[in-house]
Amino acid sequence: MGEVVSSDPQDYVWGFSGTPAPMRQLYLPSGVETYPYAWVDASQARALSLLSPVLAQCEEAHVMVTVKRDLFGTGRLVQVEDLSLGPTGCQPISDNAAENTVIFYAGLHECGSVLQVRGEDFLVYSISLHYKPTPSSHSVIVRTSPVDVPIECHYPRRNNVSSNAVKPTWIPFESTISAEEKLRFSLHLMNEGWSSERASNGYQLGEVMYIQAQVIAENHTPLRLFVDRCVATLSPEADSNPSYPIINYKGCLVDGRFDSNSTFLLPRIRDDVLQFTVDVFRFSKDPRDLIYITCHLKVTAATQAPDAENKACSFHPARNSWVPVEGTTDICSCCETKNCVRTAGQGSSHWDQGGRRRGRDVAAKLGM
Repeated sequence: MGEVVSSDPQDYVWGFSGTPAPMRQLYLPSGVETYPYAWVDASQARALSLLSPVLAQCEEAHVMVTVKRDLFGTGRLVQVEDLSLGPTGCQPISDNAAENTVIFYAGLHECGSVLQVRGEDFLVYSISLHYKPTPSSHSVIVRTSPVDVPIECHYPRRNNVSSNAVKPTWIPFESTISAEEKLRFSLHLMNEGWSSERASNGYQLGEVMYIQAQVIAENHTPLRLFVDRCVATLSPEADSNPSYPIINYKGCLVDGRFDSNSTFLLPRIRDDVLQFTVDVFRFSKDPRDLIYITCHLKVTAATQAPDAENKACSFHPARNSWVPVEGTTDICSCCETKNCVRTAGQGSSHWDQGGRRRGRDVAAKLGM
């Protein structure tokens, strides 16, 4: 018979006792998360106490196993030194004499645990609690049997349960794709007060476009959004001709360099939002009045300092210089040299909408 022995919404313990039984589904009230959860199989040790003597709690990167020393419910306490975790024999971290409990605390990859993929949805870390009674110094007999209690921690493969980012020295391809799919980029034409999306995409020459780029990241470490480049074309294809670069060289708002007040707004309202204005224009040698603006958006960790490859720079006519939204002014110097490549030894990483995949093609119809 199975019983839920913990009701914490983050950690669930599933205990089995009595006769052997197959693994069962843990059913919880509607709206309660069912993972991560622990499965403790005591069915093979028929002599164990019926009061769930082994409890497991699965955390983000560790498992905590609490063992009652009255392992068999007879009142005879087992010796702490006879208990170990995993094939490597990890020892407990504490012994609570008042409650007669022993606690093991180990990393999911420690103590010889085994990682398996169950179907398409779960990662399962398996390990066993071992009880191996040893004869006392004055006897050659033991009064209890050895016991192995399998323990499993189940985690969803596609959910990030971390409160902070893992920073590996390399990023597996599947992890990159998974992270990329969780980032939702958007590009909107906004009203003059930036309070809502603009109802119309029609403009007259002399007006100003208010453009807002944003990223929504679920279960992700804080991110800072950048607009790598924006190009205006007369057809939806970003590589078509004629074309006019609005933002270029990895974050330089070059349109503001040429008889325009186009600029990034500073300071930002949030790291995951970037706002900029563009003076309305049209192509001089083409009568069509429908213009497409395609932007390439990317993000970096909010804790990463802006650099030559991750920046938002506007040209300031009065100063005759480039000004960054954040970071030191030297990161914008490449907007003039047009060579915005990260200097040697300077680390950088970002997620973006790679290749031709774009957050949105914004069509702005320009009236005459």
